[in-house]
Amino acid sequence: MDAFYASVELLRYPELAGQAVVIGGGKRHFPVLQADGTRQFTTLRGYAGRGVVTTATYAARDYGVHSGQGLMKAAQRAPDAFLLPVDFEQYRRYSRLFKTAVAEVAPVIEDRGIDEIYIDLTDVLGAQDTMGHDPAGGVRAVAQQIRNNVKRATGLTCSIGVTPNKLLSKLASELDKPDGLTVLTLSEVPDRIWPLPVGKLNGIGPKAAAKLKALGLQTLGALAACDKALLTEHFGRAYGRWLHESAHGMDDRPVTTRSEAVSISRETTFERNLHAVHDRLELGAHFTRLAEGVATDLQRKGLAARTIGIKLRFDDFKTVTRDLTLPQPVADASAVRQAAGLCLKRVDLKRRLRLLGVRAGSLLKL
Repeated sequence: MDAFYASVELLRYPELAGQAVVIGGGKRHFPVLQADGTRQFTTLRGYAGRGVVTTATYAARDYGVHSGQGLMKAAQRAPDAFLLPVDFEQYRRYSRLFKTAVAEVAPVIEDRGIDEIYIDLTDVLGAQDTMGHDPAGGVRAVAQQIRNNVKRATGLTCSIGVTPNKLLSKLASELDKPDGLTVLTLSEVPDRIWPLPVGKLNGIGPKAAAKLKALGLQTLGALAACDKALLTEHFGRAYGRWLHESAHGMDDRPVTTRSEAVSISRETTFERNLHAVHDRLELGAHFTRLAEGVATDLQRKGLAARTIGIKLRFDDFKTVTRDLTLPQPVADASAVRQAAGLCLKRVDLKRRLRLLGVRAGSLLKL
């Protein structure tokens, strides 16, 4: 889905279409309805706090605003961008709508989160057909039908990459965003994929990209041309082989229609740094709310957790985690809160906190 959260908000506030809009604010950033029926929106100018950008419209991204960025930094780059609060309930609703719309055309779907899926088109009627002189005409028509269905069901646009495998589809779906449809064959990898920077490949993080750059490998083409032995020497046998194969567009992972959650977590970044003693009540309220949220997610998915953990980030940006394995799996809020509290007692809380999280792991079906 294209700039999913922001696009959902633009359905609610169409007057912001084409504007730089950032999603990530709190309740105080809701638009105010004026006497003349217009809305007054908050901008990023003068923003002070610990909020983080959840997503942004493409107009805001042109200023260098991106997901995961602190709102204060975003305010420096785009002070006149409009700031809206997050509404996850609404985003989850539209996520269900778009996935249902896709399933009406192609039911073999791997869910990759709230705004992204993989679709296996192998056995979809007409997908293997040639149309005129276009051998990919059939699959192109099916993909267009999916886009039309999503648009009708949600009013939103999506971008689709149609390729022989998941790795290439992930890359291709980004090539013509927003509202794009890219059909890519293996023979087109040198022209369309190899010019891309190595960091575009899902699985190459910032550290690996920096190491590749130090070796003079800045594009996927350069990576593809690199001797596999050199890659395994610097990155290890398994990852080096994966780098070499991926740069050539090779990926044999199937579309998996069901996946079990590995963990469930909730976390929050505070508007101001909190101290364990001086801000005990406020910190405790956040802690309880996070534990309750994790418990709600567990119960909704019919799961219980054998491991409960916490995540803390201090004012010096040092991050600490602690976990506790329980004798019996738990799913209720009080048990999650109690176990998380025991984890918290194992941490030195002298410094102020900027982030707090609660996590449930080692999940079992109830």
